[in-house]
Amino acid sequence: MIDKVVKDKISEIFEDKEKITRALSKAVNEALLQHKTAGNPVASWEDGKIVWIPPEDIPVEGKN
Repeated sequence: MIDKVVKDKISEIFEDKEKITRALSKAVNEALLQHKTAGNPVASWEDGKIVWIPPEDIPVEGKN
């Protein structure tokens, strides 16, 4: 019984794709801000290659 309730709740949560997208975007932005603040670079994928973005060039929403 509890398994069904949990599965139903999870299904309900995943129906709101915009809410999920906002939550993921917020989490990524917070992680980028932590890296930038700590002075750590981040890895990114550009043109089929891994590139390192220096902390001063990390784009952080609301902080650039």
